[in-house]
Amino acid sequence: MIQTASIGQRLTLLLAGVAAALSVLSWGMVTSLAAQAAARTQDNVLAASATTIAETLRSEQGEVRLELPYAAFAMLGAISEDRVFYRVIAADEVLTGYDDLPAPATSEIGQVVFDTGQYRGAEIRMSSVTRLVLAGMERVAVTVSVAQTRDGVDAVTSDISRLAGLLSVAFFFVAVALSAIAARLSLRPLNLIAASVSRRGPSDLRPLLRAAPADLAPLLDALNRLMERLRLSIRRSEDFIAEAAHRVRTPLATVRTQAEIALRTVSDEAEKERLRRIIRAVDESARSAGQLLDHATVAYRVEDLARDRLDLSDLARQTAAALEPTAAMRDIQFTLDLTPAPIRGDAVLLDSAIRNVLDNAIKYSPEDTTVSLQIVLDAAQARLRVRDQGTGLGDGPMDVLTERFRRGGNVAGVVGSGLGLTIAAEVLRAHGGRLELENCENGSGACVSLVLPLV
Repeated sequence: MIQTASIGQRLTLLLAGVAAALSVLSWGMVTSLAAQAAARTQDNVLAASATTIAETLRSEQGEVRLELPYAAFAMLGAISEDRVFYRVIAADEVLTGYDDLPAPATSEIGQVVFDTGQYRGAEIRMSSVTRLVLAGMERVAVTVSVAQTRDGVDAVTSDISRLAGLLSVAFFFVAVALSAIAARLSLRPLNLIAASVSRRGPSDLRPLLRAAPADLAPLLDALNRLMERLRLSIRRSEDFIAEAAHRVRTPLATVRTQAEIALRTVSDEAEKERLRRIIRAVDESARSAGQLLDHATVAYRVEDLARDRLDLSDLARQTAAALEPTAAMRDIQFTLDLTPAPIRGDAVLLDSAIRNVLDNAIKYSPEDTTVSLQIVLDAAQARLRVRDQGTGLGDGPMDVLTERFRRGGNVAGVVGSGLGLTIAAEVLRAHGGRLELENCENGSGACVSLVLPLV
């Protein structure tokens, strides 16, 4: 499977990109607004200073006079430590101030105008206002200009821009952290669905019924449809196996009967040996067909497992009683040491598991021996131990014997299909239990334990 970046990572990166763009945009906007606010503040102070000076203009003896008010320059010094320049012109004659200060733009009488330029190696901002003063019999236009360098404005703008940059960086990191949390929370329903599916057993194909966001509804519907198709496919396969096993057993029984009749009628030893081999092959085929049917039944019922209250000792006793005729044909006796053990489960499946274990014990035990059944209660579980006096489970690993069609290396001459322990293990696993395999302590025979939780 080719893996790419997770949806959570992609969503986090996308939101981080959006946060970065917003951070840069906010920094630019704050910087621009700060520059405009600082410039507007300077313009307002310059205009107020120029207007204050213009209001002191007066006429004495036919000449224009003025007194520079201290407050006009105090206002400019209050906002920054920039240099201040001024000039007052009456009829093209400089009354006071800096002679070389740039001339202001023309303006209407009483209107404040602003200019930006260079003066004495520095950028300045200048405001000018023109008023008419009656000097004798004439009206004289007097222009008052006040200028200030822009270092303070630039410093204020720079400080605000730096602060805005730090806040934007902090906002970016906070936004990335919140984006990661938001991505994780947004994907939580998907993770819950994945966890719900992963907790299911390999044969649990029931529809997934859980609340999901509208965006995940199509995925959930598609998943349920897929599981339904798989369930129907498996069901058809199981039905086919069951039908095939059922149909095979009837003609096999007929073949075995005819072979036994022929065995009694022929006298040639070679013919008898060939008939015995046919009977053994038919027995093996019939046994395999029966266990395939049991396995199909187990696979079918595990999907909808019954949880009835049962007594493990009663199940073991009934199954042993049903197999007593088979055991008697080989002079094998059952010894029972059964203690009541309340459990919950499917009686049909548990009977199949016990029957397969007992059938193995009968098949692999020598004639005229015993098979013991014992129930031991251990904490919160019941253990049904089945011991025989056969050849044991061999020297290889025990866990592989529960795989389908796997048999021990010491039973090559005995008819078997390798499904008995597989069926028992699957049944116990479906009930929350387990199958334990070991050789008996004395080295003779096998000890198979069916472990189930008590109620």
